[in-house]
Amino acid sequence: MTVPNLHIYVLAAPLLTAFFVNLFGRRSNTVIAILTIGSLTFSSLASLVVMSGILKHGQINYVVGNWQAPYGIELVVDHLSALMLVLISVVALLASMSALKSVSQEVPGREHQLFTLYLILIAGLMGLVLTGDTFNLYVMLEITSITAYGLIAMGKGRAPLASFNYVIMGSVGACFYLLGVGYLYLMTGSLNMADIYQILQTMDGGAAVATAFAFILIGLWIKMAFFPLHGWLPNAYSLAPTGVALIAAPLMTKVTIYLMVRVMFSVFSAEYNFVQHQLAQNIIVWTAAVGIICASAMALAQRDLKRMLSYIIVAEVGYMVGGIWLANETGMTGAILHIVNDALMTLCLFLAVAAIIYRLGSCEFDQLQGIYRKMPITMAAFTVGAFSMIGIPPTAGFFSKWYLLLGGIEAGQWGYVVALLFSSLVNAILFFRIIEIGFFHRDGEPHSHEEAAKAPLSMQIPLMVSAATLIIIGLSSGSLVDAIIKLTIPIGF
Repeated sequence: MTVPNLHIYVLAAPLLTAFFVNLFGRRSNTVIAILTIGSLTFSSLASLVVMSGILKHGQINYVVGNWQAPYGIELVVDHLSALMLVLISVVALLASMSALKSVSQEVPGREHQLFTLYLILIAGLMGLVLTGDTFNLYVMLEITSITAYGLIAMGKGRAPLASFNYVIMGSVGACFYLLGVGYLYLMTGSLNMADIYQILQTMDGGAAVATAFAFILIGLWIKMAFFPLHGWLPNAYSLAPTGVALIAAPLMTKVTIYLMVRVMFSVFSAEYNFVQHQLAQNIIVWTAAVGIICASAMALAQRDLKRMLSYIIVAEVGYMVGGIWLANETGMTGAILHIVNDALMTLCLFLAVAAIIYRLGSCEFDQLQGIYRKMPITMAAFTVGAFSMIGIPPTAGFFSKWYLLLGGIEAGQWGYVVALLFSSLVNAILFFRIIEIGFFHRDGEPHSHEEAAKAPLSMQIPLMVSAATLIIIGLSSGSLVDAIIKLTIPIGF
């Protein structure tokens, strides 16, 4: 097994394991655990090896089935896609360790079905970051969406309705993206990203290229829940089984933001994005700013921790989209660093939510009285994730927000800067409210019967690892930016 094709095994491991989970998993949950954790551990270690190889030897271009590009499907592993591959693998591994307990409690008897879809979803996300083909990207996007629809629909109560709304919005987004790809194919005769890029540099597509670009962006914005196209996300993530939210919340939006970056700079160019469409650039940054403010305000109105976090995700999408469209290196650095940081922050917070729901059965604010005494380890890790989401040093969230603020100031986008500061202030209010509730009891409630409600070790370990990672990444942000993030900045900055 060599580095040039190791990334194929990273993707193949969860995909092939999904078949065996469905085949043998119904016999025992232990089999599901062994297969799932084993395959994702392999993918995590292999993705780190791939990243190491990319840092040493540079980009890998791999053709599938020996059909040479641009006619065949090409996989591209560069610094950015290798970073995302590591992120997906590691987050999926930590999430699955906790999800095993959550799924057994919330979806008893259907664990093998859920983890079959779960692993296919992870493989689809990996395929999204590896593909160098616009149509294959659409195929992978639909694989991830269809599996997500099924996973969310496994939830209780109104979860099937939330999944149906997601189906409608997701299908609209897919149609927009596919229409954009169709326009590009009509003009260039190619589906390969690098080939389309070269052809577009030699032609004046005018309104046709602009239409294709707009369709693709709108399709991806719907998929990532960019305000005001976010309507499907809060219900989908808050009503989904907790084990599903553990993988969907940290990764789905972040991978789609990566796809936007990939399309913007691998199919089009920095000049086309930012020089030829300055008005559109300003509109997008201002839309991101408005979205950050509105989503943060909506989070304030929630009385359920899981739903509150779902609205914070919408605001975080605005952070990253706005940072990319600031059109400067500082903003792009902050946006890419925030993709990593936000995935880990969201994972940490949802892992804490999973442990709370597993022990208390609910994460409504009224049920969180005295939880810091009942679940001290869980809530200590939750506090680290909360501080990172607020942007308190030395946690990871502070450093990516700092880059984004500097990028906004450098670009003169003061509305975006104000939105970031407002959102950080609102996050402080939101999370300190949770901390306040968790430290106190209702008047007259006795303290003597307070029992520790420790989460299982399989839920505590990934939670503590994710919290520690936020501090480690925060303390080593400079090295991470210099060694990896700056190498992912597309040409043109």
